[in-house]
Amino acid sequence: MSAYRLFGSETSPYSVKVRSFLRYKGVEFEWVGRSSATEEEFQALAKVPTVPLLLSPNRPANQDSTSILATVEADFDEPSAVPEDPACAVLALILEDYADEWLNKLMFFNRWGQKPDRVVAGERTLEQLLDGNLPRAKAKARDQIIKRMKERLPLVGIEKKNEKLLKASFERFFALLNAHLEKTLFLFGGRPSAADFAVAGQVHQLLLDPTPADWLQANAPFVVAWSEFMEAPKAGGPFKPLSELADTLLPLMRDEVAVTYLPWATANVAAAAGKADRTSIKIDGKAYEQVTQHYAARAFKSVLSAIEAGKEAEGLADFMDAAGIKV
Repeated sequence: MSAYRLFGSETSPYSVKVRSFLRYKGVEFEWVGRSSATEEEFQALAKVPTVPLLLSPNRPANQDSTSILATVEADFDEPSAVPEDPACAVLALILEDYADEWLNKLMFFNRWGQKPDRVVAGERTLEQLLDGNLPRAKAKARDQIIKRMKERLPLVGIEKKNEKLLKASFERFFALLNAHLEKTLFLFGGRPSAADFAVAGQVHQLLLDPTPADWLQANAPFVVAWSEFMEAPKAGGPFKPLSELADTLLPLMRDEVAVTYLPWATANVAAAAGKADRTSIKIDGKAYEQVTQHYAARAFKSVLSAIEAGKEAEGLADFMDAAGIKV
């Protein structure tokens, strides 16, 4: 048995994020797919009911994908996943949180907020949970999964009044990401950062679902190719300095990340601090409202700390000003 064991699911973007990272680092690990056959062991080890769960020989069990990447990076520093340019290192953390907290909304909306995607996803989830041993009443069991997941939609911000904004965000982000990846192998140059693993984990899910998969294949071919490579990436060269990435990275940050995720994340932190049940904000001139997400607020506070710690990095202040990033 490997010293590292990763409980995860093919339908979990965070599980895929961690799995790809362990592969990149060359860490030998056992992948334990979560299903009825492994549920008892998972429940005995887990503190929260969600994957991933990484068991390590020298660290406590960990279920936070961002924390897992940071600790594995500390234990296995090569090949590095942290850009040498301090400004890029900060931007990578921003994009990692964008993927984990905002892009995840877009994935969740595409999977469970529309047909035929939720039907396909329900069947896939049922087959995974039951190790392929499907019951006779397959349709009823599938529909129960769909009902349960649809009930979760408002918890991540998928409400009818938000759907148009989320759809526009999805298309804008991937058009900009495609333009960026046309010029560079990974987000920050010749090797992947934590941001690559986080974004790719979400894209992996989107490519499982018919509607977003069709859109990505038609409109973002470089994203699709990059996502496939990110399953088990290898460093192709060094990271690049911010000056060599800005032409296509700046539009991505300015026209999407600074327009959607950062205003929402900032408002969500304020709402959580004020113990407000809901977060209300104008995004791109449109009203956006959802249940306050306390876990996301804690995660964004870590991003804010990283920005503060790196604010003197050469070129960062000018880049953030140009991108309209105000935090």
